Amino acid sequence: MTAPVTAKNDPTFKVVMEQFADIRMLRYQVPGFEELEPRQKELLYYLYEAALSGRDIIYDQNYKHNLRVRRTLEAVWAANEARRTATTNSDEIDQAEKLVTYAKRVWFSNGIHHHYSTRKFLPEFTPAYFKELIFATDSKLLPLEKGESVTKFLATMTPIIFDPNVAPKRVNQEAGQDLVKTSATNFYEGVSQAEVEAFYKKKIDTKDQTPISYGLNSKLVKDRQNRVTEQVWRVGGMYGAALSKVVFWLQKAAAVADTPEQKAALDQLVAYYQTGDLKKWDDYNIAWVHDTKSRTDVVNGFIEVYGDPLGYRASYESVVSFKDLEATKRIKAIGDEAQWFEDNSPIKPEHRKKNVVGITAKVITVVVESGDAAPSTPIGINLPNATWIRKEHGSKSVNLGNIVDAYGAADAGGMLDEFAFDAAERQRSARYSGLAGKLHTDMHEVIGHASGQINKGVGTPKETLKSYASALEEARADLVALYYLPDAKLAQLGVAPSPDVAKAEYDSYIRNGLMTQLVRLSLGESVEEAHMRNRQMVARWVFEKGKQDNVVERVTRDGKTYFHITDYDKLRGLFGQLLRELQRITSEGDYAAGKALIETYGVKVDPVLHKEVLARYQKLGIAPYAGFIQPRLVPVMVEGKITDVKLEHPSDFTQQMLDYGRQYNLLPNSN
Repeated sequence: MTAPVTAKNDPTFKVVMEQFADIRMLRYQVPGFEELEPRQKELLYYLYEAALSGRDIIYDQNYKHNLRVRRTLEAVWAANEARRTATTNSDEIDQAEKLVTYAKRVWFSNGIHHHYSTRKFLPEFTPAYFKELIFATDSKLLPLEKGESVTKFLATMTPIIFDPNVAPKRVNQEAGQDLVKTSATNFYEGVSQAEVEAFYKKKIDTKDQTPISYGLNSKLVKDRQNRVTEQVWRVGGMYGAALSKVVFWLQKAAAVADTPEQKAALDQLVAYYQTGDLKKWDDYNIAWVHDTKSRTDVVNGFIEVYGDPLGYRASYESVVSFKDLEATKRIKAIGDEAQWFEDNSPIKPEHRKKNVVGITAKVITVVVESGDAAPSTPIGINLPNATWIRKEHGSKSVNLGNIVDAYGAADAGGMLDEFAFDAAERQRSARYSGLAGKLHTDMHEVIGHASGQINKGVGTPKETLKSYASALEEARADLVALYYLPDAKLAQLGVAPSPDVAKAEYDSYIRNGLMTQLVRLSLGESVEEAHMRNRQMVARWVFEKGKQDNVVERVTRDGKTYFHITDYDKLRGLFGQLLRELQRITSEGDYAAGKALIETYGVKVDPVLHKEVLARYQKLGIAPYAGFIQPRLVPVMVEGKITDVKLEHPSDFTQQMLDYGRQYNLLPNSN
């Protein structure tokens, strides 16, 4: 376990709580919560309960056996702890501690596949030890199916947990393979990639200017007549038990909403969950975008499609928050100039939006996260994802301010000393990287995702760019941010006090894209995660295209590799060129060009450099991933009514996971 790290603005608040495997567990503060009105606290409490009520869903979405695995670990926990604490046998203690680590990894990843690489991770304790624990546990506590014996249960669960060939990858993006059949995600069953694509080809009208998000909230299966059909996630349907509870709390929240617009949006969300009608999902998103005056806010739904190899189905997530009024001034200044950024973009004029509408930009203070947003979390959000809604009604772009601050407070150091090229780069980063990172996130979410338009008659990116859509979209948004960071416009807006802000972000982006993000891969692996593909593709493309002018120089010094930017202006020009091409690919739906970019620059890893980076990183002793223990909201009741809500900061990740397992255990073992 690592020594606790404290936050800069409150020396008594511990941020870093523990480290295991490749993960650090952090906590975040929620400044301003106590100053909210009692009604707003009550509203946040109801949204908090709604968020956590959907927690089981993400486990089941990630893999059909995840809930049984999690519940098995929770069932044997007491027996394992008894063995760990009651014996002096070092081998038995070692086995028990390895089970603890495995359970924490499952909780962190919402299943048995790594949250980032999506590869299955295996326990280090033995099947024999697992068997002993199973038989030492009361069978009533085990997640047995009806009529299933403990022996049969053990025979079923053992390969699911221990066999590396059973469900080896949650999301497979390897070109040339059937991405549906080779992905363990529980979004499909009994269907092939070709059958999925044929199913939606019949359904989707590419000329429809306001299409629903086909497949967003359903599992695609074959029925008893061997017909491909959707099992919709709704009250009364798949995941109905959890969604009924989500709806219960959302209805309570609607009754104490901040504004009529917020109430209308929450009512629409309830209607969507009750029916599963994707048109109602669009209605909700439109209402949500128009709710701009509420201090409190929530993201709740099946949102991002990174967990689907084909980009149709979305994972459950929720982020409950309230606006940071002071910090919002920075991001709002950028959002208010969205049309200027669009008009001055290096993309082709015909790909620019003539009228950028309704971008609401703010910094939020997170109260709780759930589903796909926890324990690992985004730092910025731009929603809704439907391009036509963004074009006609606008979008909300947010920076998760207290999450970003917690990451900053937990920065373990060492990475910069090891991988930065020289003292000037280190000093620039030390002074400006915090602001540079926030500005990059602001520009990525507020301007990047909301920019550009698709040509008429061209389908949505998930239809045209298919499995490459997510990586290309993240790269497009990154490039908007990178192109504009050095622009005088940001200095005029008062958000970038020095040209060194942009330089610090350029240094960081190139260093990360070409080197340091490789610490997240095991030797021999290719890049598959969309954000990693995006960053490597962008960094490698500009490195290769700038070789003639030595824009980014590869330097070997004392046996170590560094990447040094020699001309920041030319690098900005290269970012602009690539942005222009990515917007063309997106606007025209050029699958072949998009695939070529990602496969050429974003997937393959230099094995020699990778080995070097891993060796240098290992010496630092820093876990490459981090996530959060969530705050706990506790209502204060007087005569059956909530009069106040207290916010507490749990410090024990294990205890929180065990508590959640008891309190929000809402779905059957199999769905």
